[in-house]
Amino acid sequence: MANGTPLMTGHAAPGGRGKRASLAILLLCEVGAMTVWFSSASVVATIRQTQGVSEQAAALLTSSLQAGFVIGTLGSALLSLADRYDPRRLFMISAWVAACATALLTFLPPVGWPVYALRLITGMCMAGVYPVGMRLAATWAKGDLGLLIGLLVGALTFGSASPHLLAATGGADWRVVYGVAAACAALAGAGVMLCGVGPNMTRAAKLDLSKLTQAWRNPAVRLANLGYLGHMWELYAMWAWLAVFLQASFTAYGVPDAAHQASLLTFATVASGVLGAWGGGLLADRFGRTRVTIAAMAASAACALLMGWLLGASPWIVAPVAIVWGITVIADSAQFSASIAELAEPSSVGTLLTVQTCAGFLLTLLSIHLVPHVVAVAGWVGAFSMLALGPMLGCVAMYRLRGRPEALRLAQGRR
Repeated sequence: MANGTPLMTGHAAPGGRGKRASLAILLLCEVGAMTVWFSSASVVATIRQTQGVSEQAAALLTSSLQAGFVIGTLGSALLSLADRYDPRRLFMISAWVAACATALLTFLPPVGWPVYALRLITGMCMAGVYPVGMRLAATWAKGDLGLLIGLLVGALTFGSASPHLLAATGGADWRVVYGVAAACAALAGAGVMLCGVGPNMTRAAKLDLSKLTQAWRNPAVRLANLGYLGHMWELYAMWAWLAVFLQASFTAYGVPDAAHQASLLTFATVASGVLGAWGGGLLADRFGRTRVTIAAMAASAACALLMGWLLGASPWIVAPVAIVWGITVIADSAQFSASIAELAEPSSVGTLLTVQTCAGFLLTLLSIHLVPHVVAVAGWVGAFSMLALGPMLGCVAMYRLRGRPEALRLAQGRR
């Protein structure tokens, strides 16, 4: 190819592993490596309950990880790491460094600047795990790209839900959580080398910073990224604050043990996103990326607009809306990544997936922190309505992409 060279074929893995075996290994390794991220929510909750630390100190455990991920994805994108090197080795090194950083936390006090620095390093390493895993999955795509990335996102969604189940069952010692997460990441780093790289992999021949500009300069890629930003504006803020809303709602209704019940429903809501991610992938491959993303964002925006008005309503009314929201809020997620993989130059896919992820998570830092301020001024109706603006604008971006000729490259012409 003029702008890249083939890295390897799908038979380069040890033992000649094919698509199914490689994707199964990748799925397990991705979830295993991301446990150092998933564990953050449960660790923060446990530390706040048992160590008497301030809310700000506990919040830094999460925000330092998020900030590290943004720094890591930005650096990876600038250096085009995911397109210049074997993604398995990049994944392996990132997982092992994250494992070491997380293991060190078991020897330190629960909070403090050394702890925040290690969480920052862990977040940076996740830039070599999450988008790189999507890049690796895309190398095996053959008419099923939406499903492949959807499977990955679905597994990560379940991982994101697991801390809420841990909270509902009483939690675990924070040092144990860190230790288990570190072990999982270390095993994932070793295991990913058993995964094959598919025939669609193209490696960039050299560092080319102009590839970064495709994220905005290419109109079709730009619209896909804008759709993704609209989706991300809502997603993580909804995941972060739903449990707080549900507890307030259940308390107002008079539900016994409202905190416990809120944790259970939050777990069910976020975990139901697995169905959305996988189902969205199947539907997008069959009926088109823009069609599915527009439908999913319209549905999730409707749920956001409705949910705020249900404060204090019967749990039998609140729960179904929450579950539908949990399914639709993630059903489109993988399709934005799939769109980039189909619209970008083959040798730029890894870099542009990293750019997209970086921008999306940077935006989540704003929306997550805005919610409590809006709640204080306009209540939950105002806060959730603010979140609904993201998917509404995302619908506009994807509708415009649907009208462009490049959209015929999506889902084998299904747009």
